[in-house]
Amino acid sequence: MGKRIAIVTGGANGIGRAIAQRLVEEGVTTVIVDVDRDEAMRSATALGERCHYAHCDISNEQEVHDLFARLLAAHGSIDVVVNNAGIIRDNMIWKMPADDFDKVMDINLKGTWLVCRQAAIVMRAQKSGRIVNIASRAWLGNRGQSNYSASKAGVIALTRVLALELGRSGVLVNAVAPGLIDTPLTQRLPEDVRQKLIMAQPTETMGRPEDVANAVAFLCDERTGFITGQTIYVDGGKSIGAGL
Repeated sequence: MGKRIAIVTGGANGIGRAIAQRLVEEGVTTVIVDVDRDEAMRSATALGERCHYAHCDISNEQEVHDLFARLLAAHGSIDVVVNNAGIIRDNMIWKMPADDFDKVMDINLKGTWLVCRQAAIVMRAQKSGRIVNIASRAWLGNRGQSNYSASKAGVIALTRVLALELGRSGVLVNAVAPGLIDTPLTQRLPEDVRQKLIMAQPTETMGRPEDVANAVAFLCDERTGFITGQTIYVDGGKSIGAGL
């Protein structure tokens, strides 16, 4: 990948940390962007001198603007942006507070849009760049996730639009849609629930954060060209309809 600069939002732990680690291993100077200062700094330190931390609430327009200004001043370019930050506030729709809908949309969709907008400004000027948005297989529909599924459907639509808008500027925009991944979030599920979810997978296994990171690294690689506007599922085949 050469000497390049990457941003990974929500990179403090889980899938985001695995993505940051993979990019660092590929020789990319990687900036973990997160609101969890302590955890993000620990992860950045553990990943070595090529990894740094920057605090930012991606749902805040001014903070996102200032983040890109600081990173451009420090590094001169931003070559890769991975929008991984997201939250979950699950409930059946008849029990879901409107505030939980708003919070999920503010981070998962609006926050991703704000980061993409700044990335687009920078990368159009550079005439190059890679944007990878982390969506979810849940955009196809999950009970109890009317807010989350809608937000991730929006991320996939956003990805397709940006691929059309930025293609002539040499910027490729794609999405990765994970399914059931072994993260701290899924590890906190009751064991019986977790086993039911695992058995519903065609592979009867959970994915690893590294599986998602591998797909992201492929899309970010300078050797990967002519792929844009696509969604790659990392879900053990669940998106083909098995178990639905």
